[in-house]
Amino acid sequence: MIDLYYWTTPNGHKITMFLEESGLAYSIKPINISKGEQFEPEFLKIAPNNRIPAIVDHEPVGGGGPLSVFESGAILLYLADKTKKFIPQDLRGRNECLQWLFWQMGGLGPMAGQNHHFVQYAPQQLPYAIDRYVKETSRLYGVLNKRLSDGRDYICGEYSIADMAAYPWVVPHEKQRQDLKLFPALEGWFIRVKSRAATNKAYELARSINVVPTVDEKAKAILFGQDAKTVR
Repeated sequence: MIDLYYWTTPNGHKITMFLEESGLAYSIKPINISKGEQFEPEFLKIAPNNRIPAIVDHEPVGGGGPLSVFESGAILLYLADKTKKFIPQDLRGRNECLQWLFWQMGGLGPMAGQNHHFVQYAPQQLPYAIDRYVKETSRLYGVLNKRLSDGRDYICGEYSIADMAAYPWVVPHEKQRQDLKLFPALEGWFIRVKSRAATNKAYELARSINVVPTVDEKAKAILFGQDAKTVR
């Protein structure tokens, strides 16, 4: 059994997508980040960066006690290695998949996240910041579009954790001020991932947990007002 500490964010969706695809038994432990539940001591023992998602595997490979993992990319890799699913098992294929996983973790996620902040949540509209992150999001969409333009269905050929990592960050493309019609290969990939049964189950679960997603001023103070004092 996997305990998944989760909220309805792109990084959270990555893990429910994997769990639904793989068929691993799991239990959701909702962590409402808009209410500050990510700062609870019990959660911080599992996720010291006070961010979702995190997991506890009660039956890790090799035995021993429960094993906790935080950071969405690390969780995807852990689960892929545990199940030997959704990551190539040969050296070259595995490294290719890991490169695209890290591309999402170091590029698409952070840049799209800053896009979301300055376009949707910043108290003042800052044209320089908006232009910077909208353009960088567009560049990264272009990188992925080029990758998919050789006729492959998925980022690494077969469906993998690279796709599960990237897809949730493309779902809010309209809020990111991106037009998928300008990226035809990416758009085709997006439709293929969206049509998968496990993807639909993962997003249905999200809608059942966070029925009316809202980020009010109190939530903004929690989400965007953190500094070093937060972790002391």
